[in-house]
Amino acid sequence: MITVLIAATTLGHAAPDDAALRRRVSRILAKTPLIDGHNDVPWQVRNRADLDLEALPFGRGTEQLEPPMHTDLPRLRQGKAGGVFWSVWVPTDLSGPEAVRTTLEQIDVVHRMVERWPDDLALARTAADVRRQFKRGRIASLIGIEGGHSIDSSLGALRMMYEAGARYMTLTHWQHTAWADAATQPPVHEGLTDFGRDVVTEMNRLGMLVDLSHVSAQTMRDALEVSASPVIFSHSGAYAINPHPRNVPDDVLDLVGKNGGVVMVDFLPTYVSQEVFEHRAGRDAHRARLQTRHIGSDVAVQTGMATWDADNPVPRSTVAQVADHVDHIRDRIGAAHIGIGSDFDGMGDQPDGLDDVSQTPELLVELLRRGYSDSEVAGIAGDNVLRVMVAAERTAKRLKASTPSKTTPPPDRDL
Repeated sequence: MITVLIAATTLGHAAPDDAALRRRVSRILAKTPLIDGHNDVPWQVRNRADLDLEALPFGRGTEQLEPPMHTDLPRLRQGKAGGVFWSVWVPTDLSGPEAVRTTLEQIDVVHRMVERWPDDLALARTAADVRRQFKRGRIASLIGIEGGHSIDSSLGALRMMYEAGARYMTLTHWQHTAWADAATQPPVHEGLTDFGRDVVTEMNRLGMLVDLSHVSAQTMRDALEVSASPVIFSHSGAYAINPHPRNVPDDVLDLVGKNGGVVMVDFLPTYVSQEVFEHRAGRDAHRARLQTRHIGSDVAVQTGMATWDADNPVPRSTVAQVADHVDHIRDRIGAAHIGIGSDFDGMGDQPDGLDDVSQTPELLVELLRRGYSDSEVAGIAGDNVLRVMVAAERTAKRLKASTPSKTTPPPDRDL
């Protein structure tokens, strides 16, 4: 009996119960804003409600929509959100002035969200704004441009979007720009062009964070070589855990550590889980075979895919697998270089245990369970990205007197 009691007591010390871990997370998030580096609600407003905020029950609850959304104000509050970078993504099939106009309309959505729900949301342009609004009980609303196609190779457009509140820009999305290679196409520039380097330099001068999610590994390396400020990955994982081209290779992680930047770990299952990634690749390959075998017969392709899907159920990703990415980055370059970038409302599925914004703190619970300290968890929750914002703001003050780039934009703006 004594042996059993000793074992039980020892086990209790080694593995605190979930309730105790959640209380620790609550104490951490009472002092540190939980900041999500990437949430796609603005596109949901466009896609589901034709830009009409009143047509979307964001203030009441969007989980009853079909399909459900991951985000609304009640669940943001339940998930102890302290700040969100709202993505103002526009599709890469938009280009030129249309891409610029649509991006500005997406920025306008964020401004109107803040105006519509002023007791819950407040626009933030600086790290100090985030801290201040957090103390006031507001969710700091920041703006992130997802894809360099949004500026149509115009530094003037970049500057005006910064004035409108944009505080990071992802250099590419799924497709190349005329000045930077994306991760998901064969390379054409071998990284950044000279104009692409000027874009990074101008972002440094403005104080806009350089976001390297979605870009090729060589573009990552080039941008890290050029940037005078710490960079971010607004929603990416570790390539060593899942070799998806959207994730960050180890040699680039090493450069991020030297640069002082932050990788904000994504929840999207294809990036999180190698099993899900391989399942997706296998499904795409099977569809391609069917399309070759049954040219002109959509019915045959659909029937073949239905059979394949029945025989090959989609694997599930988990909150533990997300934490595996965090573990790898911490072990490689330290916990000070990690944040959270969920991709909520930009994905169709989500990991078990991270169903929506109300459950984001469950990742922090998992990290505490793995032995992370409270200070490490506070950094991952929000302090790390705020440090990067402060560094970018200081760099901008130092570079303020420098002359904006006058490099001629590339002649082919649409790749």
